[in-house]
Amino acid sequence: MRPSEKAFLVSGGPVGSQCLRDREVVVERYQKEKQLPLLDRTKFLVSQDSSMSQFVITLTRMSLTATQAFYLLVNKGLPSMSMTVGEVYRDHKDEDGFLYVTYASQEMFGCCFSVGSMC
Repeated sequence: MRPSEKAFLVSGGPVGSQCLRDREVVVERYQKEKQLPLLDRTKFLVSQDSSMSQFVITLTRMSLTATQAFYLLVNKGLPSMSMTVGEVYRDHKDEDGFLYVTYASQEMFGCCFSVGSMC
């Protein structure tokens, strides 16, 4: 059992019983991620009509540098940001009824130049 599942069980069961149009999403940091901080919470109740890009906006409250990219992975793949949370949930939900999403960063875009400096 994942630690996230234990948290749901301790808190009184899945939050999905609160609203039938919302989906339970558990967001975990990629185990080899060293740059991004842990989120202040890992359990989210997300409207199934929200796009994945809207969900990413909610998650990117953390500070990213100018050269970092933020990725959401579902079952070790990148979901289309135009898909709704409901579509991703339907295609990738776990047998326990939760959608598990992993976040990670990657350094990219080359280096950032400032006036008078070189990388």
